[in-house]
Amino acid sequence: MLMKRQLFLAGISLILGGMPMLAQDISPVNSVSYEWNSVPIVGGGFVDGIVFHPEASGVRYCRTDMGGAYRWDAASNQWTPLLDWISLDESNLQGVESIAIDPKNPQWEDRDRLVMSKGHAAPAYYSVLAHRGYFPVEELKTLRKSDSRLQGHPNMRTVPGVDASTGSLGQGISVAVGMALGAKLSGKSFRVYTILGDGEIQEGQVWEAAMYACAKGLDNLVAVVDNNNLQIDGTIAEVNSPYPIAEKFKAFGWNVLEIYADSFDEMDAAFNAAIEFKGKPTAIIAKSVKGKGVSFMENQCSWHGKAPNEEQYKEAMEELNATLTSLEAN
Repeated sequence: MLMKRQLFLAGISLILGGMPMLAQDISPVNSVSYEWNSVPIVGGGFVDGIVFHPEASGVRYCRTDMGGAYRWDAASNQWTPLLDWISLDESNLQGVESIAIDPKNPQWEDRDRLVMSKGHAAPAYYSVLAHRGYFPVEELKTLRKSDSRLQGHPNMRTVPGVDASTGSLGQGISVAVGMALGAKLSGKSFRVYTILGDGEIQEGQVWEAAMYACAKGLDNLVAVVDNNNLQIDGTIAEVNSPYPIAEKFKAFGWNVLEIYADSFDEMDAAFNAAIEFKGKPTAIIAKSVKGKGVSFMENQCSWHGKAPNEEQYKEAMEELNATLTSLEAN
């Protein structure tokens, strides 16, 4: 199966790379020199998508279900992996099923979009973007400094990879709905994801957007609700309970999935199910623990926007590193 996939991609590489030549040169086949190149794809599976840029000649992307995503490199005349930051030892993470991006081309028109509606989660967002290659990891140390582009809420004008500037809670899902509708109207296949807090969904605008998304059949939209039961003023039940969250989204016509955010398997299954579901937008209600992994921070709303002191930081890192060591051992 591996050989078949290598030959298939090598064949695509040959065909696509040779198209301009075939249009101009009708010399006998035996006078043309071909060079076959293997593409490093791990495991079995198949190629489940090839995208051509509608205007920029030579810009092509290939997606596989288990071997990762590839961008056509015209200079080297071969497919180059976009997931080369994942080692072969972690080949089980190379499948591309949920989101299509390209850090080398953040404004790629056909990319999937992510709207971080709960913009105060920007530090985690920045960390993912940096480790994915949108900007240097070292820059993370400038978080919220006066001359840094990494401020307390994401800014699409300054931070590569950020698709929407957010901060005023409740508005992000409306932006995501607009993006998803735009994709439908323009015949694009990209998907849109948005992440909301459970306190955030107390905002009425969230439910106006939810109603509209269902009315327009935006099955290319996925809303993830971070259900940690806390907001800055206390528990969401004490402040203004939005429960039952799943039933509310169902009442607004959404496909609803409930998962535990600590389970990567459940998360992966939910995103794959959302892609397969047609006719309605999908809401993933992810039950989580605020401050997970740091004993004195877990389920404490007082840590919503507070930085630890040096002693607390040391204690927190010891606990997190111990957890990381345990995970790596398994």
